[in-house]
Amino acid sequence: MNDLRTAGRGQATSTGAWPAVVLTGPTAAGKTALAIHLAERGPFDVISVDSAMIYRGMDIGTAKPDPEVLARVPHALVDICDPAQAYSAGRFVEDALGAMERSRRVGRVPLLIGGTALYLKALQRGLAPLPTADGEMRARLDAQALTEGWPALHRELAGVDPAAAARIHPNDAQRIQRALEVWHLTGTPLSVLQDATEAPSRAYTYLKYAVMPADRATLHERIEQRLAQMLAAGLVEEVAELFARGDLNERMPSMRSVNYRQYWRHLKGEHSAAQAGEAAVQATRQLAKRQLTWLRADSAICWLDSDSPSRYTSLMEKVESALEEHQV
Repeated sequence: MNDLRTAGRGQATSTGAWPAVVLTGPTAAGKTALAIHLAERGPFDVISVDSAMIYRGMDIGTAKPDPEVLARVPHALVDICDPAQAYSAGRFVEDALGAMERSRRVGRVPLLIGGTALYLKALQRGLAPLPTADGEMRARLDAQALTEGWPALHRELAGVDPAAAARIHPNDAQRIQRALEVWHLTGTPLSVLQDATEAPSRAYTYLKYAVMPADRATLHERIEQRLAQMLAAGLVEEVAELFARGDLNERMPSMRSVNYRQYWRHLKGEHSAAQAGEAAVQATRQLAKRQLTWLRADSAICWLDSDSPSRYTSLMEKVESALEEHQV
């Protein structure tokens, strides 16, 4: 196999679009190690596609690469926001395309790593022209959920937007709320608005790879093991520092992130540490299930077994072949 470091000569691709490698998969599947291995051996610039890693001070609970790794292999779009700041999929598309363009200009290949489906979808297919958040509407939906429960609101969503409801878990409060908010504000189902979109840029072609253990039981074991490692590394203490700031609350997108949401409630006295851990594991499993459902619907993705001893070599060979086909 040729050394990938000889690639990246800045030639035009055979399709007229510059290649961007996407390395995705469910949470805890082993994406980061593969991406770093690839980035150290080829003309790649890593761009994070993770809606939690954007926040500073949220390191342990997001499984963010440690500072030594980030110094060796810089990741764009990591540590770009304070947890109190809002960050949208639209801003992600803008930031990601900017980072991708900087790579393309010097003949290098963007390597997009992460499992935030909304971000990946927005980058490839575009964003619908949706209304901005409405505080009054959200407060009304929150009050309704408090008395009826989010599964009841999910059933309401299924009545007005069955396509969106089919994609959203009955306990995914944030997405249920947004879908109902869009319906009430526009009178048009969120799924209809999302389908009427165009790609934000045709300058790139996406070479997509996803990693997953051979069976789901192994992934579940890794999720439990990773939480144990996070706790040993100081996850509770990290959440406690954020809790003590006084300017954050559990309704903010940052604090809704898996692990932070569960241990925030523990610090509020709503759960014991053991209950928070069980809730975090369950929420992570649900996240992985949603990610897998979305990814398996994309026939363009090439799947890799993250348990295979040859996974590093296999990925490099596949990426090298794809880049040669695109004349990079």
